[in-house]
Amino acid sequence: MSVVKAKPRKPAKNVKVVLRERAREIEVLHRISESISSTLDLESVLKQIVGVVVEVTKADSCLLYLVSTNRDELVLRASKNPHPKLIGRTSLGLGEGVTGWVAQEKVRVVIPRNASDDPRFRFFHNLPEDRYQSFVSLPIVTKSNVVGVINVQHKRTKRYQDAELALLSTIANQVGGAIENARLYEEMRRQALQLDTLSQVSETVASNRLIEDVLELIVTMTAEMMNSKICSLMLVDEQIDELRIAATQSLSAAYRRKPSLKIGQSISGRVVKERQPIYVPDVTKENEFFYRDLAKREGLRSLLSVPMMNKEKVIGVLNVYTSTIHVFEAEEIKIIQAIANQAAVAIAHTRLVEKSFEMQEALTVRKVVERAKGYLMQSRKMSEGEAFRLIQRQSMNMRKSMREIAEAIILAGELGGRER
Repeated sequence: MSVVKAKPRKPAKNVKVVLRERAREIEVLHRISESISSTLDLESVLKQIVGVVVEVTKADSCLLYLVSTNRDELVLRASKNPHPKLIGRTSLGLGEGVTGWVAQEKVRVVIPRNASDDPRFRFFHNLPEDRYQSFVSLPIVTKSNVVGVINVQHKRTKRYQDAELALLSTIANQVGGAIENARLYEEMRRQALQLDTLSQVSETVASNRLIEDVLELIVTMTAEMMNSKICSLMLVDEQIDELRIAATQSLSAAYRRKPSLKIGQSISGRVVKERQPIYVPDVTKENEFFYRDLAKREGLRSLLSVPMMNKEKVIGVLNVYTSTIHVFEAEEIKIIQAIANQAAVAIAHTRLVEKSFEMQEALTVRKVVERAKGYLMQSRKMSEGEAFRLIQRQSMNMRKSMREIAEAIILAGELGGRER
């Protein structure tokens, strides 16, 4: 009986593949850990995440959405290509489109072909990626909460391998904590900037600067604090019942020439009338907003308008415009309202000083005119009325103030007395 010797088994290919995939996964995760731990800047973290995902998957497009602070929508915050005009401006609600569904359900979606045929798909006409064939959408989760969604897209049909999908899921899970930490850092930095701005505004208001300089500094500091496209301060003109721009950091001539508003008109006019802040998510779509065309040209989106209050009286409004959709949180509204009220105090104080100066000036003029009248009554034997009318007539004829005429009469009288 012949004996057949068993040939030695070759290592299974799948074992080699698994080892190679594990090594690749460890390398990718190491790179991600190094890159995202090198900075706490949220924008930089998001860009690095997108860059790694594109390199690993050879994707034609990668879009990263973050859940908004009030957790009611997803906002595009980073992309491969990138789309500078769409970052921060493209958004969809939780449950809306494939991306919104992934965020809501916390479940990965894989579509190897004809992605746009999926009934959950939503088109954005300004996103060319909507025409791509294959699509993977993954939730970014940290501490059981979805903080965002990563979309990976290919122009052509693609059969995604299990190992590739597993790696993407691992990446999504890994970066969740980094995004959350960057957000917390951004929030702390924003709060510190708010407190610093409020302190600087207080110092500016208490300074001896001209009121025009004070208002310009206030709108500039507020714009920097809020990363605002345009910040403007409008004052009430009680004589004609209108609001006019008194200060803005904007260099736009078109905005600076914006016509005055009647009290009650548009958003700013309503703020004066209703005596409370008004928030508009998108001024380009708000029918009540008077200058929608100007807003589109200037790239304005969200608006917060707050009343400038001084002792229960509204003397103007402080407007903060952003270039992207921005939900103003309660703390932000409180800070901007405090700045607006400090500006109101500065304006009221300046007006009081000006009024006091005018009263002192009027009293001085009256005393000088009385002395001039006394001299005319004595030297020319005039009545008080005749002396006053002479001073008044000379003032009109010579186009000089009554004070100047009166002082000239007194000086002439003093010189004449010395000559005698």
